Amino acid sequence: MKILLVFAAFVAAACSEQLFVGDQVLRITASDEEQIALLRVLGEQAELQADFWRHPTSPGRPADVRVPFPSLRAVKTFLESNSISYSVMIEDVQELLDAEKKTMMKSRRTVRSTSTFDFASYHTLEEIYDWMDTLVDDHPRLVSKIQIGQSYENRPLYVLKFSTGGSNRSAIWLDTGIHSREWITQATGVWTANKIAKGYGQDPSITAILDSMDIFFEIVINPDGFAFTHSSNRLWRKTRSINAGSHCVGVDPNRNWDAGFGGSGSSSNPCSETYRGPYAHSESEVKAIVDFIRSHGNVKSVISIHSYSQMLLFPYGYKTAPAPNHQELNELAKKAVSDLAAVYGTKYTYGSIVDTIYMADGTTVDWAYDNGVKYSFTFELRDTGRYGFLLPSTQIIPTATETWPALLDIMVHVLEHPY
Repeated sequence: MKILLVFAAFVAAACSEQLFVGDQVLRITASDEEQIALLRVLGEQAELQADFWRHPTSPGRPADVRVPFPSLRAVKTFLESNSISYSVMIEDVQELLDAEKKTMMKSRRTVRSTSTFDFASYHTLEEIYDWMDTLVDDHPRLVSKIQIGQSYENRPLYVLKFSTGGSNRSAIWLDTGIHSREWITQATGVWTANKIAKGYGQDPSITAILDSMDIFFEIVINPDGFAFTHSSNRLWRKTRSINAGSHCVGVDPNRNWDAGFGGSGSSSNPCSETYRGPYAHSESEVKAIVDFIRSHGNVKSVISIHSYSQMLLFPYGYKTAPAPNHQELNELAKKAVSDLAAVYGTKYTYGSIVDTIYMADGTTVDWAYDNGVKYSFTFELRDTGRYGFLLPSTQIIPTATETWPALLDIMVHVLEHPY
């Protein structure tokens, strides 16, 4: 094993790609608040580099953590000595990454065009951006591409606009890929954008929506992070901005919005995966959306798509008080997850962010809601932890397919309940 690790480190250094040979993902279930506190302490020990994929929130609710190979013994000993139960969810993270890369290489040999674009494969930023141009070319009277800003590393921030004409129509905003390692989201975004374009004039619901409203869709909110997941570190979550006075790079763009910014549901430590940034909207990727939605002035719904956990969430995340129209949002979420489950039986939970997962401040949907966007929702797509962020590409189309009726439920409700 030692020789293999040395060789792996050499290969990684040669191509500057971080490897995860021998890393495991552990599923940990704390039985009481004391054990939850111990898990938080574990996460703060920088030398262990424990990467929580699902944070410890309440007793009985599982947390998932990726543990680097050199820290495995220490972490398992810590858990066992404190009688905290755990199981191994992913035996070797690198094995999944190697399989994922192999599948992508195979898919790349296929010719590129919308008709032959492989929706069942993961794609690079360049491939997704090229595909957007093809989609616009194929549906010139419906789809256009607009640039709403630039990322920290000066990549364009592209949004697809679906519109049948008219000025300042009410609009729905969709986004995927705010956390770059959540590859199922960008892939679902591409499939969904194609479904919207092809559905106009065919599907009565999408036709009715687009006859009255516009849809704006940002498939890759965080292009710097996404490019980095392909070139250097598949499990990168944050943006790629430089943090003054720290060697740690990036901000969690879903803790950077001006909605309860700076509270206990985010971190002030630049090395944390939930680092909120120096101030609200410090990240150009976030500020571009804020400026766009504000200047548009007529956005009626914001739907932000993440992974993983199989949840449909709505405000609030930064406070425990229910949203003023909690009842309506809850009923709509209930219908959406029921229609999603009807496709393949995939079970989602639903509710406010703070009640369903944890206190989280500075999130997209809370900001949207506080800024007058009544129908603000977050999806957490498949799965519940067997693969976590490394969902096999064979699940892209099933995931996108089952999510579609839930998205339609929300969009049709928005159309039928103007405000």
